[in-house]
Amino acid sequence: MSDTIDPLVAPLPPEVPLKDAPLVRVITQLRFPEILSVEQRDFVAPFQEAIRSTYPVLRQERTQGFLLGPGASASAKAQIAWRFSDATGHWRVSLTPNFLALETTKYVSRDDFFGRLKVLAQALDEHLEPAQLDRLGVRYIDRITGDAVDHIAKLVIPEVRGITGTIASAHAAHALSESIFELPDARVLARWGVLPAGGTVDPAALEPANEKSWVLDIDMFSRAPVPFDVERVVAEAKRYAERIYTIFRWAVTNEFLRRYGGEP
Repeated sequence: MSDTIDPLVAPLPPEVPLKDAPLVRVITQLRFPEILSVEQRDFVAPFQEAIRSTYPVLRQERTQGFLLGPGASASAKAQIAWRFSDATGHWRVSLTPNFLALETTKYVSRDDFFGRLKVLAQALDEHLEPAQLDRLGVRYIDRITGDAVDHIAKLVIPEVRGITGTIASAHAAHALSESIFELPDARVLARWGVLPAGGTVDPAALEPANEKSWVLDIDMFSRAPVPFDVERVVAEAKRYAERIYTIFRWAVTNEFLRRYGGEP
């Protein structure tokens, strides 16, 4: 994309599928007013039955809540989290008293991901009946490893890579940039840069790598509560994903697309 294009308002560019995309995790979170009954097994059972054919593995955890958006990734209050996974472990649904999240490490397409989200939102609406949607968040995390990190200057635009790719970067053990962008009805938190071996931007969403890596972490989230409506929730989440993809395409070069199996 041209450096004269504003990726926060530009139209969605034509999609370039990447056979070897460095996309390591995609997360969508629906946050709603607290429903205390979610901590009760009998209350959650009908929701489980509605999704069990796709996510048959259930684990109960006591964990810290997390919130997509700037600031801490976990709240101080411990709560019950029901984790529903598929047989491969690549797809996971998390249900707590105040949010539902869908995440995957094997992303296929927007249609597939948000089709799954619609099924979950329908089950949530039918069995938990949340009063409203307090917050909607969508997050895509890319991570580059190996010799690609040393060639980052050819893979991302100068506005994004910053010191990375310059001669001074040979001395940088950690070089991470963070920006928050304001839109009329949402915000975008974008983080990018080099992390050392064992480093992460968020241990709840990105496992540390055993080597130096370059990450691009884009999180878009709503600014105000709205009535909980399944069609609206899914349409908004997909729109957020499209905006994130537009930012991604602005940030990377055609050489990046070719390196990871695309044909720009």
